[in-house]
Amino acid sequence: MFSHDVIASFNELETSLYNYVITHMEKVVHMRIRELADETHVSTTTILRFCRKINCDGFSEFKVKLKMHLNENRQTTIKSAPHSVLEFFERTLKGDIEEKIKQAACTISESENVIFIGIGSSGILAEYGARYFSSLGKFSMYIKDPFFPIHSKFMFNSVTIALSVSGETYTTTTHLNQLKQEGSKIISITNTKLSTIAKISDINIPYYVTEELYEEANITTQVPVVYILESLAREVYKLK
Repeated sequence: MFSHDVIASFNELETSLYNYVITHMEKVVHMRIRELADETHVSTTTILRFCRKINCDGFSEFKVKLKMHLNENRQTTIKSAPHSVLEFFERTLKGDIEEKIKQAACTISESENVIFIGIGSSGILAEYGARYFSSLGKFSMYIKDPFFPIHSKFMFNSVTIALSVSGETYTTTTHLNQLKQEGSKIISITNTKLSTIAKISDINIPYYVTEELYEEANITTQVPVVYILESLAREVYKLK
């Protein structure tokens, strides 16, 4: 239902609404428009505009299409790995991601110090990114602890690469603000360009895949992040 172009066209309120719908589809198909507005803290006008952007004449048609979408996918609680990867390539590689990667690579290439941050699965990939960059000749370090002491001279002409699926991780946001205040340029890799982390970044590379939650765990595929990290490192190597 939600193509890359449609997701990219959402404003902040519509993105918030989209995130709610995606994670509460079973509930939304039985809600009235006023109930959804109250639950998501947006106006009914915002909801109707949201419906029009996904080619629905109104909220009733939107619920019908959402129910059909649910019925088609009811048998598969967790998407197959190939499906998740294909979704990334179909949505994102049609956009301007290659230009974003080249822009970010230029900034990284001109910097003296590269710092990676992230927590959870994003932290694991941040550590991988630092190792991959270092292997290709651009020494980088992964910092897990937001209170880790960094001398101000290391912040001069530095770049911080922040990884976060939601782009709303409190610890990462706090750490990023600290590094930004010290003078580091910020490059973020997030699932949407309208997240908090994306907005406070100098360069954001969004990858737009459907966020998947299983019980308390976020199991959204991280394959796009690996692709972006390796592409970035290779572009930096070419610029050396």
